[in-house]
Amino acid sequence: MLLSISSLLALLLPTVLGAIYESASELPSHNFDFIVVGGGTAGNVIANRLTENPRFSVLVLEAGPSNIGALNSDVPGLETNNLPLPNPHNWNFSTVPQAGLNGHTVNYIRGFILGGSSAVNAMYYTRGPADDFDKYANLTGDQGWSWNSLQTYIQKNERWLEPTDPLTAKDRFDSRFHSSTGMNFVSLNKFVHTTDSRMIQTTKDFPEDFPFNLDYNSGNPLGVGWLQATIGNGVRSSSATSYLAPEYTARKNLHVLVHAHVIRIREGISRSKRFSTVEFMSQSGDGPTVRVTASKEIVLSAGAFGTPQLLMLSGIGDTQELRALGIDTVHHLPSVGKNMSDHPKLGSLWSVNSTLTDEEFFRNETLFQEVYEQWNRSRSGLLADAGATHLGFFRLPSNSSIFSSVEDPASGPTAPHTEMVFMDGVRPPLASGNFFSIGTAVVSPTSRGWLRLKSANPFDPPLINPAFLDTEFDVFAMRSAVKLAKRILASPAWAGWIIGPAGALADANTDEELDEYARNNTGTTCHAVGTAAMSAVDASFGVVNPDLRVKGVDGLRIVDASIFPFVPGAHTQAPTYIIAERAADMIKEIWA
Repeated sequence: MLLSISSLLALLLPTVLGAIYESASELPSHNFDFIVVGGGTAGNVIANRLTENPRFSVLVLEAGPSNIGALNSDVPGLETNNLPLPNPHNWNFSTVPQAGLNGHTVNYIRGFILGGSSAVNAMYYTRGPADDFDKYANLTGDQGWSWNSLQTYIQKNERWLEPTDPLTAKDRFDSRFHSSTGMNFVSLNKFVHTTDSRMIQTTKDFPEDFPFNLDYNSGNPLGVGWLQATIGNGVRSSSATSYLAPEYTARKNLHVLVHAHVIRIREGISRSKRFSTVEFMSQSGDGPTVRVTASKEIVLSAGAFGTPQLLMLSGIGDTQELRALGIDTVHHLPSVGKNMSDHPKLGSLWSVNSTLTDEEFFRNETLFQEVYEQWNRSRSGLLADAGATHLGFFRLPSNSSIFSSVEDPASGPTAPHTEMVFMDGVRPPLASGNFFSIGTAVVSPTSRGWLRLKSANPFDPPLINPAFLDTEFDVFAMRSAVKLAKRILASPAWAGWIIGPAGALADANTDEELDEYARNNTGTTCHAVGTAAMSAVDASFGVVNPDLRVKGVDGLRIVDASIFPFVPGAHTQAPTYIIAERAADMIKEIWA
């Protein structure tokens, strides 16, 4: 239903493109100071900040289409995560069979649109624990990556919208930790759910296991807090709507080309491991190969999958793996594509004694039209908010049995082991029934996976192995999270409303049954990182140095989620914006 409605209503959205080109023939030049590969979460930050200097010319190459007119991106309640696969704004990747998931494969949502995953994700704004960033600083030997050092960049990114409704504003956030002068709108949900009061009452009833956190973006996310999301005035705020807003694409030195599938990067004429040429084709694969050159730097911002894939296609990677596919090695860098980590996610349902849950609005054509018309008229109502109501971040008890055999993988006392996402309903809706859903995730996983090339064809998707639930700790943490979720909903605040666990969860009670339930039903939060990880300058592993320049080559820098050494205990959108803001300053300082 959503696809047909979306295609009709998209006609109501504006179609002004500004300096966003649809064809390579429109480009004013093939020579630029900087070329940014990927117009996603990080890439658009780089493009915006570099073109603040009128002497710098920047070209952004994006494989997907423009975000203009994409209703499922603009309307928060119609996020692409809720649409069936395949869909036109998703790369439609899937994993290899997962040993830890009984051989199942997992679909990945990755934004195939200007704005990248920031234009299709669930919009949750979570910076993560201070301990994670401090560990990045210690691992790389660069204290500029520490939590305190990054505060300037947090402020440059966030534009917090103060709630105008006293009910929404009261006791839901801490203004000390927010900036109103940045680029991306961030706000609280406005739609009132029947479960809101039950959730808060539970934090009062069980403050030890389920504490309330006034603001999980303080650097200590532990506990349950009200959802903060990248939404401004009822509309998604992505890197495209913020950093590529019309006043920025009007800059004469900023050029954005969509439908441009980059197939490789090349050295310059000297062939001295200095990369300066980018080759791309139209996304359809038809037409000629187009070459553009960067006199200063190429910045790879193609994401945790696209960036390592492009490096390997260009001859940067493990020599043995490249040789097996007939690719000549330009630079042996065996860490490319390794060290992948992600948050495994398990969605669980409870049947409820209500017909007022969110799925009714998506299942009933008449109700859906009503809430859409409300959004179209006033940018308010159910569709003006992100789907979740609250987020919770938790640590395992220090006396957990797992710690007798496994070292605590979390980066410090503020770093969570697990997360819960609470939703009044389930999206996309099931054919019948009314539910409360809790998504549990392991946010300090010890499993490490990899990404490899399927072939030397740049249009073939890569082989993706996140190795979900591949370690004893990850299985234990997921089981513990589901047990905690069950305890929460068995508490007095939910009496008379929760009927009981639904689906396969109803038959999962023992540890063995819970583990099997997890292996059969776990998917992904789509928070993959680490495939081009940063490390200390003198480290024998890693892909980029702390300044994000690729080790052993010149002219090439990586700015996206692939550079995180391990997945932060957060939804990765905000951390990616933060590292991109700092990266832009590092680049400008070098070339000033």
